[in-house]
Amino acid sequence: MAHVDQKIEGMYQEVLKRNPGETEFHQAVLEVLESLGPVVSKHPQFLERKIIQRICEPERQIIFRVPWQDDKGEVQINRGFRVEFNSSLGPYKGGLRFHPSVYLGIIKFLGFEQCFKNSLTGLPIGGGKGGSDFDPKGKSDDEVMRFCQSFMTELYRHIGEHTDVPAGDIGVGGREIGYMFGQYKRITNRYEPGVLTGKGLTWGGSLVRTEATGYGATFFVNEMLKARKDSFAGKTCLVSGSGNVAIYTIEKIHQLGGKCVACSDSNGVIYDEKGLDLDLIKQIKEVERRRVSDYAKTHKHAKYIAGGNIWDIPCQVAMPSATQNEINGKDAVTLVKNGCIAVGEGANMPTTPEGVKVFLDAKIAYGPGKATNAGGVATSALEMQQNAGRDSWTFEYTEKKLEDIMVNIHSNCFETAEEYGAPGNYVIGANICGFIKIANAMVAHGLV
Repeated sequence: MAHVDQKIEGMYQEVLKRNPGETEFHQAVLEVLESLGPVVSKHPQFLERKIIQRICEPERQIIFRVPWQDDKGEVQINRGFRVEFNSSLGPYKGGLRFHPSVYLGIIKFLGFEQCFKNSLTGLPIGGGKGGSDFDPKGKSDDEVMRFCQSFMTELYRHIGEHTDVPAGDIGVGGREIGYMFGQYKRITNRYEPGVLTGKGLTWGGSLVRTEATGYGATFFVNEMLKARKDSFAGKTCLVSGSGNVAIYTIEKIHQLGGKCVACSDSNGVIYDEKGLDLDLIKQIKEVERRRVSDYAKTHKHAKYIAGGNIWDIPCQVAMPSATQNEINGKDAVTLVKNGCIAVGEGANMPTTPEGVKVFLDAKIAYGPGKATNAGGVATSALEMQQNAGRDSWTFEYTEKKLEDIMVNIHSNCFETAEEYGAPGNYVIGANICGFIKIANAMVAHGLV
């Protein structure tokens, strides 16, 4: 706790006491609180109004039972969550994660991060997150449909375009959003496209939403490189994961002149020193839903490393795009030693505190997830705008809006870091910039 301002240390201890066992949430809170010392010195009203304590306590936490029947006729029970964290800037906005690792601590960490991320976009959206410990992997479409219908049968009463607008996350793609939207419509007798984002293009979805998180993260890293008079051109890059975020990060890196040589899944790493064949990865992951190991069956020169660590491969740009805490201190040391000059987080909190310290001490360009991966939720908010106006925008128009948002997030983080005496430190820039906007809105709304 050495880095936390004395005034704030007691608040962190209170968070630990009130939320026992929620280690990811504790980590996310500490990471923000470590940045806020100079802010409370400059804005004492935030202490007087207990803004930090209020931000750390979700406005609402909903936990519910999700019973459903599998294809064998057996009844299964899962647990559903929706944590509506902060609505000072707009309706709660944040994804739903379906994964066996999901418990309240994961959802709270994601919801807390989401508040600051959404604040940074400059769009009128608050922060929330939800999900279930249900695992869609290996389930039939019918099983996924029955689960989603049961999940929405409870969730529908808590959401709405002016209240809370969920989207997808790990394990929740277009298929799951479709089943949930259908059930919402069936229960409420309302065609309300603004209630969920990540919808299909023929029924209220937005172009670029699929690509948004990966594209946005790459735009942000491009801005960090530009600030150092550099670019993606000729850079060797690593992107962990092989889901939506990873695939479109790789695509945009290639468009900007970089060469991505490796990606991964939970079983191992595929390494192609010639540069990844993105069309093949899309075929394997998006169409056939297979493992990345199959890449090496088509491209014999590529190397599949079962259970391998992608961060052992030398690169100049690393973009962790899989899950939380995937880069530890040792991995960060290896990356820096091997010549890495920039890290952009496509996933939420993919670097441990020890890893973050290594990157900051090495003074490489390090973009934290709450800034770098805000492109997904930014485009979700653009989808909400289109739904509200009964409109549909072109791919080029929407991508340009996304790029403008990411460039703006970068400049705000960069300038805030300079203003608070930490030039080049995007962690401090993002945390302070995101926090001040929420805090000012909470002061304006009174004690609510």
